[in-house]
Amino acid sequence: MAIDLSKIEEHVRGILIALGDNPNREGLKDTPKRVANMYAEVFEGMSYSNEEIATMFDKTFEEDLDIVADSKDMVMMKDIDIISHCEHHLALMYNMKVAVAYIPNKKIIGLSKIARIVDMVGRRLQLQERIGTDIAQIMEMITGSEDVAVIIEGEHGCMSARGIKKTNAKTTTTTLKGKFNSDTALWSKLFALYK
Repeated sequence: MAIDLSKIEEHVRGILIALGDNPNREGLKDTPKRVANMYAEVFEGMSYSNEEIATMFDKTFEEDLDIVADSKDMVMMKDIDIISHCEHHLALMYNMKVAVAYIPNKKIIGLSKIARIVDMVGRRLQLQERIGTDIAQIMEMITGSEDVAVIIEGEHGCMSARGIKKTNAKTTTTTLKGKFNSDTALWSKLFALYK
């Protein structure tokens, strides 16, 4: 589904009026257009399904199959910075750090693609828990590995800027698939590397 910039502009103008301001004053006259352009950027992931994201970033390397064919080695990328927006309040989720791990199954994904997947999944109205689930699902589609883990730590504007106003509260979520969910030793290794 494409993002409708003109509708966003129309509704932002309406919000400015509802807030009691004049959308025609100098400081606000271009605000609806600026917000629409910003939304097109920060919500780009809304335009794509998990399957489409998997297709976009499906770059794997299979030439070293003899190295990874029987391997139990884990590949982990951590400290991937992203932002997202909470679907409940449209509030910013920020200072988010994502770690993605998988055990190769005859394919190794290009490292930059992991970061691109994480970034694109964050560019949606989201729940932090769903971000982890979506990333894991896309990684499974691309790598063919059922052994995927995603750990996310982040802060939420809906907790820090409004309501309870707890500015230091951090939320950590884990999505553990395959052996990461069933093998205690692998689970321990994952969290030792995560720290």
